[in-house]
Amino acid sequence: MISSSSMSLFGLLCGLIVLLMLPFPSRASDPDPLQDVCIADLNAPISINGFPCKPASNVTSDDFFTDFSKDPTTFDVFKRAVTFGDVFGFPAVNTQGVSLFRLDLDVGGINPPHTHPRGTEAGIVTRGTLLVGIVTTNNTFFSKVLTPGMVFLIPRALVHFQLNVGNEPATFIPIFNTQNPGVSDSISTIFDATPPVPNEVLTKSFRVGDDVINAIRAARAQSS
Repeated sequence: MISSSSMSLFGLLCGLIVLLMLPFPSRASDPDPLQDVCIADLNAPISINGFPCKPASNVTSDDFFTDFSKDPTTFDVFKRAVTFGDVFGFPAVNTQGVSLFRLDLDVGGINPPHTHPRGTEAGIVTRGTLLVGIVTTNNTFFSKVLTPGMVFLIPRALVHFQLNVGNEPATFIPIFNTQNPGVSDSISTIFDATPPVPNEVLTKSFRVGDDVINAIRAARAQSS
């Protein structure tokens, strides 16, 4: 028997997908598809604005479905686990202009400040208590604590984060209007670049000494 709360969450999730897939070409993140189905061939040697389609004769029913029902068994250093539903984790979204993920945050876990350069994000909380924060380009901070059934929207390329502020694991489903939204983690972009960003740039930008920058680098190296 399916509970009314589960049906309500399912209805909200379906609504988010419909909104992000409405045919507004001027606002679309990805180009319109030119065929019904283009299951991505992830092993193709060439990829430009998406992946080539695998042969239609090789397409099966399983290509159109994926599983977000399993709870994670391991978390990263941020107490975060990601189930991928972009073109790399769910090849059926290739050329369809949509992707989705499942993110789990253990107690105290965080999805650190980051941006998605190629997509707008809409998400629904399905479990736990989540603080969602957004910073605009004029440095205005917006935030709200969300509980199951509540929805958030992150405009394209704005810095944002999600923090589990409850006493149980939290889960949310973000959906994007692109098959590959990309992610730029503000911290790793600066401190994990190869070759390294010169300390002089970082000390002057953050107005701290070399000892602070070196301590941050060392802490990140230990946790990687």
